[in-house]
Amino acid sequence: MRAMVLARPGEPLRMEERPVPEPGPGKLRLRVAACGVCRTDLHVVDGELLEPRLPIVPGHEIVGYVDALGSGVSQFRIGDRVGVPWLGHTCGACDYCTGGRENLCDRPLFTGYTRDGGYASHVLADARYTFALGPDGGDAELAPLLCAGLIGWRALAFAGDARRVGLYGFGAAAHIVCQVARWQGRDVYAFVRPGDQAGMAFARRLGARWAGPSDRAPPEPLDAAIVFAPVGALVPQALAALRKGGCVVCAGIHMSDIPAFPYRLLWQERRIVSVANLTRRDGLDFLSVARQAGIRTEVTTYPLVRANEALDDLRAGRLNGAAVLMP
Repeated sequence: MRAMVLARPGEPLRMEERPVPEPGPGKLRLRVAACGVCRTDLHVVDGELLEPRLPIVPGHEIVGYVDALGSGVSQFRIGDRVGVPWLGHTCGACDYCTGGRENLCDRPLFTGYTRDGGYASHVLADARYTFALGPDGGDAELAPLLCAGLIGWRALAFAGDARRVGLYGFGAAAHIVCQVARWQGRDVYAFVRPGDQAGMAFARRLGARWAGPSDRAPPEPLDAAIVFAPVGALVPQALAALRKGGCVVCAGIHMSDIPAFPYRLLWQERRIVSVANLTRRDGLDFLSVARQAGIRTEVTTYPLVRANEALDDLRAGRLNGAAVLMP
């Protein structure tokens, strides 16, 4: 098998030839058809997430076809198309797992971070943390749903019944959440990098009521704001855009430091919350909604060997929608 491997943070990924792995009990082996390139992958590669298992094969937005089954796997068959997300395993025994909050498990495994991921021709996955995808949709177009979509969905849930929702950073996750929010009847206000005219036009095309630079106030106060960009300075800006009782949801796994801000921005029962990982219930619920809402992802595809180029394009903000590797 072929795999793009991170040996040390800050270094480019390198292509390796490895033996095709055999699935153990409860595991699947997939032939990878597509793997989305997520900003979390950048945080791993750039050394901003501090405890990867090295060397590691990144990638956790995996669409693949089952080509081997470990013992005890009965819910999938050879040839099934499935998706593998960031959350790859939980202990099932800690207070969080038994309390229905497996996304906060004390002893989790994460795909592409603490277990090898999908920047490869083949990958192993725990069958319990794998989603059936069915026949509809293209492999590349489905891949971003496995993290950008899932985290966006969880973040939108944290926004409650907000009617006017601001999205700060209009990348892979926001372009999916925008479609879901519009399907739910919400108004979306998209905030992009100052000067990014293409990003504004992209957001409007997907149904945003308003699109503008992140340093500008929206035309009316927001009920909630979701911050996807890993820029802590956007949090006080988002707070300033909220009406009383509104909520800022921080949706990234990593963010630069949030600067000091006056208490008046938080007063009147405004809130700041974060979203961490996902649960399997999130995955089942969101994939059902994505089908009902007719979500369409916009992707730029790259061959596996160009994974470093895809990461560079994401890092530099040269993408609308999502990048996807096609092994």
